[in-house]
Amino acid sequence: MSVAAVKIIVSAGAGPGDNIKAAERLAAIFKDSGIDVDISIAQSGAEVNELARDAARSLHKVIVAAGGDGTVSSIAATVIDTDKTLGVLPLGTLNHFALDLGIPFNLEAAAHTIVTGFTTEVDVAEVNNRIFLNNSSLGLYPIIVRERQKRERLGFGKWPAFFWAIIQAFRRYPLLDVRLRVNGELLERTTPFVFVGNNEYAMDLLNIGLRERLDKGVLSIYITHRTGRLRLIGLALRAVFGRLRNDKDFLALRSNEVKIQSAHKRLRVAFDGEITVMEPPLEYRVRPRTLRVIVPAESD
Repeated sequence: MSVAAVKIIVSAGAGPGDNIKAAERLAAIFKDSGIDVDISIAQSGAEVNELARDAARSLHKVIVAAGGDGTVSSIAATVIDTDKTLGVLPLGTLNHFALDLGIPFNLEAAAHTIVTGFTTEVDVAEVNNRIFLNNSSLGLYPIIVRERQKRERLGFGKWPAFFWAIIQAFRRYPLLDVRLRVNGELLERTTPFVFVGNNEYAMDLLNIGLRERLDKGVLSIYITHRTGRLRLIGLALRAVFGRLRNDKDFLALRSNEVKIQSAHKRLRVAFDGEITVMEPPLEYRVRPRTLRVIVPAESD
């Protein structure tokens, strides 16, 4: 792919590193490659969204998201349905989307991908018109995200905050009564979580949590039956050892859309590391090959 000029939006607070220094390094890397680059640094999620909207109206054809999955998802939402192409520089903690695209986590190598990679089209998913790239969930995980963010604001590191959040979520252990309309069937469950993935997530030992393809045009829906804390921990262990798929307490479905209803008037919904509150029904669908994104060339 030939790149003449790019717009880079850096999330200052993403990940464990110093992203201000990362922005300075990026300016030098792209200058050495002979590419004009316009770098903006966002101090908040709201500023990321504002800068992304401005970039979508600009003359730049390549808009680069430098941050974690939440940053990438927010910027991707503005790139869809335009003539822009998304670039990804993984500066977050986990960087699931970059990992599934094969984008290296080393900053110089990731920038090299923007310069020399090629463009492909991948799917996005949405819930009630809110775009996400990786997955969305109800129940336990939104509590984990909220508690982690609270601990981080108190000065805890990301991983200590994450483990504390897991303990708090299991202590509360909410159960949801939900009705899922999927593949023409109505399923009623009382469950600690519902997980909806953009494309299929691997469930085998070596690749658990990864996606082999991002362009199959499907949602993967994972849900457990009503189960206690110890039973759920057992399910997690079976997932680690690749024995989850056939477990009687675990249901895995595939569809291009799913509708989730609940007696709850409002539900906390997590997607790509962010949380929001939505009113059911929650209507999920996949939008096949909607996002143009730069990925490494096969020889890289």
